[in-house]
Amino acid sequence: MAAAHSFSLLVLARLSASIVAFLVLTWALYFKTSFYPHSSYTQEEDLIYAVLHPLLMVIGFILISGEAILVHRWLPGSRNLKKSVHLCLQGLALACGVFGIWTKFHSRDGIVTNFYSLHSWMGIICVSLFGAQWLMGFLSFWHRGEVRMTRIRILPWHVFLGLYTYGLAVATAETGLLEKLTFLQTNGAVQKRCTESMIVNGMGLSLALLSGMVIFAAVLPKHQTPHSKSVYSTNKLHS
Repeated sequence: MAAAHSFSLLVLARLSASIVAFLVLTWALYFKTSFYPHSSYTQEEDLIYAVLHPLLMVIGFILISGEAILVHRWLPGSRNLKKSVHLCLQGLALACGVFGIWTKFHSRDGIVTNFYSLHSWMGIICVSLFGAQWLMGFLSFWHRGEVRMTRIRILPWHVFLGLYTYGLAVATAETGLLEKLTFLQTNGAVQKRCTESMIVNGMGLSLALLSGMVIFAAVLPKHQTPHSKSVYSTNKLHS
């Protein structure tokens, strides 16, 4: 039963992630005028950076980090293999997050002009926490020289901070979508009932559904028989 629930959650998570990816690509590629920087000396390079920001932060940061969380649920093989894939995917997500923020701050007006809203503050905090979490995971769980009991004590905090940071990333994306759409609607660039508004709102709903599926799949207990539990506990004591 637990295996069936886990499979269903994985399917729903992948479906939600596919919808999010499709919507953000559609928004960024077919509604480019909404991403034009509001400056008198705008160049094509500025538009490229403006379009790259949502692509890197949503697909590169949120979707890849969500897939990294789900690795322990679907990837067959040893624990070391799962940990290595998890670490690599999270590292890729971190790189996308850092570059995504850099594209937003790559402005002739300076960093301060882009660091004024709740969305920008949450983004900096989220990527910083994510980087610290990745480093802690590398040192505590991948480094073979660490004491096993130390890793066991840190594991609950690693899991909590990982899921918290992922949830914070989704919340940050939601504030960014709301901020962007409100700005466009206030300036009359986008109507309240139009295709672009529906795409942005649909992306927000899909992100909310995706985060719920990923977090639920991560905390869902794995199915183990009493015999397998005793064997697993014995192996842990002797490893």
